[in-house]
Amino acid sequence: MSFAPDDARATLLGRAFRPGIGPAVVTVRDGALVDITSKDAPTVRDVTEGADPAAFVRAAPGEAIGDAAAIVATAEADRDPAQPYMLAPVDLQAVKASGVTFVQSLMERVIEEQARGDLTKAAALRSEITTLIGTDLSQLKPGSAEAMALKDELMARGAWSQYLEVGIGPDAEIFTKAQPLSAVGPGAFVGLHPVSSWNNPEPEIVVVVRSDGTIVGATLGNDVNLRDVEGRSALLLGKAKDNNASAALGPFIRLYDESFGPADVASAEVSLTVEGTDGFRLTGSSSMSKISRSPEELVAATIGRHHQYPDGLVLYLGTMFAPVEDRDAPGQGFTHHVGDVVTIATPTLGALSNTVVLSTEAPAWTFGMRELMANLSGRGLL
Repeated sequence: MSFAPDDARATLLGRAFRPGIGPAVVTVRDGALVDITSKDAPTVRDVTEGADPAAFVRAAPGEAIGDAAAIVATAEADRDPAQPYMLAPVDLQAVKASGVTFVQSLMERVIEEQARGDLTKAAALRSEITTLIGTDLSQLKPGSAEAMALKDELMARGAWSQYLEVGIGPDAEIFTKAQPLSAVGPGAFVGLHPVSSWNNPEPEIVVVVRSDGTIVGATLGNDVNLRDVEGRSALLLGKAKDNNASAALGPFIRLYDESFGPADVASAEVSLTVEGTDGFRLTGSSSMSKISRSPEELVAATIGRHHQYPDGLVLYLGTMFAPVEDRDAPGQGFTHHVGDVVTIATPTLGALSNTVVLSTEAPAWTFGMRELMANLSGRGLL
C-alpha cells in the first residue's frame, strides 16, 4: 500500500527534518513534500489549533523539498544525512493512549494478567478463560446495567480482572504513551525494552485533538507493547509502554475536511503485516466498527473540565489485534524479533512502516522542547 491515502483529495499534514535547518511543517502536493513552515505555522500544533486546519494547509505557501514517496519510504538505517527525513507528524501535543477498547484484545489482556507475564502459560489460559467468560462481550455497552451485572457474576466466580474493569466498566483506560516530541515517524526504528521476551505491535488509528476537545484529523500509530512486563503488574504500564522509540506515528495527519471525517474513522479497517528476517510473516486486521467506546467517548474521557491540554493531544484509540500465532515454539504465541518490519495501513490514511530494534539500540531521543524552541527562535519563527 502507498504511504498516502488512496484519495487524491486528502489534506495531509506532517513534519520532516531538514539537515542544516531543523524540523519543518510539511504537506504533500502533486507528489512533492512541501515545507509550509512559517511564522503563522512554526509547529504542527499551531496548524491543528486553528479554526480550519485543512483550509490553512491547502492555502499555505511552501517550498518543495523532495519526492514525498521516496522520503517517506527511506528506512532509518538507509538515510542520507544530507537529505530530509520524516518525523512523527505531531510536536507539542501530548501523546495519550486508550486501552482495552476491543473485546478481542480485552481477552488477551486478561490472559496476560493471569499468566503473570509468562508466555508459556498463555495457550492453556486462553482456553480456560474463554470457557469461563465466553468470547462475545461485543454487545455489552461499557458501564451499562448489563455490563455491571456481568461484573457482579464474574466477581462471584473469582474471575474478575482489572482489564475487564476498563473493558466493560464505566471508566475508560487512558494513559500517557509518550512525551511530546519523543514519538518516531515513518521509516524510523521502533524500540523494545531489552528486558522483554513477550511483546507485540499494536496497530491503531490515532486521532488528533485540538485543545478545545475537537477532533481535527487522524493518523496511524504503533503502540508498541511489552506483554510480559504489563502482565506482571498493571503498575508497570509505564515501563511496558513508554520507552525509547516505542511510539510510532504517521506518516501524515489526514485533516478532517469535506472528503474525510468521523464516519471514515469509525468504519476504518486497519491492517497489520509483520515480516521478519527469519522468513516469518504475520498478518492481521482491526475493524474500528467493533470498538466498544467511540473515538468521541474516548476523547471526552481524556480532555475536558477534568483535564486540559493547552497544546492539544493525540489519542491512540486501541486495537482489537493481539497476535497469538506461534512463532518460536508451539503454545508460545507471537513475539517480536529484532529486524521485524511492521507495516500498519488503511486506505484512508496510507501506510506506516517501521523496523524493530531494542530501545537501547535505537537512536537516543535528544531533540526536546528546549532545542525546538531555540531552533525556531534562531530561524525567526517565534
